[in-house]
Parts: sequence; structure tokens; C-alpha cells
Amino acid sequence: MTYEELVKQAKDSYQNMDAGKIKEHVAIQFNVTGEAAGAFYLEIADGKINVEPYEYYDRDVLVTTDAHTLCEIAEGKLDIVKAYTTGQIKAEGNLGKALLLKQITAKAKKAAKRAVKKKN
Repeated sequence: MTYEELVKQAKDSYQNMDAGKIKEHVAIQFNVTGEAAGAFYLEIADGKINVEPYEYYDRDVLVTTDAHTLCEIAEGKLDIVKAYTTGQIKAEGNLGKALLLKQITAKAKKAAKRAVKKKN
């Protein structure tokens, strides 16, 4: 996976998630190590999620991890708290704001399960 592919995957994963209940501004920068190394940010503002391939210097949280772990978090396959406590990610800054990722990925995971049940 290249850096560009990772950023596109993150955009595709997060920009369709519902952040309507999050009223505060949140800026999380991801520093990706190893394969697809680079930096990009996720911003939540006005209930919308934006992902861009740039550094965000006035960020609330800095998360460092590898591409595989980041994809698993974005897809709801890996809990962000578990990833942090097991050392799969490192986070600096306002960790409360980082937990908002758990909130939006949990909503997306539930919506996906409901969609599958409706199909069956």
C-alpha cells in the first residue's frame, strides 16, 4: 500500500461516518510509520469529517502507528483503546478527543450490521 492509497482509504472510511453529534472541533494528525509512511490529518468540524494529506500543526492529538493498524481502527475491526493499551498506537495530546474516533467508528459498525440484517 502506498501513502496515497492509505490517505484515500482513510478518506473513504471516515468521510461517510456520522459525526453529527460531535459539536466540538477535533483535529487528529496521524503519523504513519513503515509501509505507506507519511502524515495526514482527520478533522471533525460542524458534524462533518474531513481527511487531508497534510500535517496539522494546531492539532489536538498526534497518533503514531502503522498503516495496517490504522486501517483496522478505521474499519471498526480494532478498538482504539485496545490499540493504545497494547502499544499498537502511540498518542500524545488530548486523549479524550482521540476517543471520539471510537464513537464514530462504533456508529459506523452498527449501521453496517443493520444493513447486512436488512439484506438477509
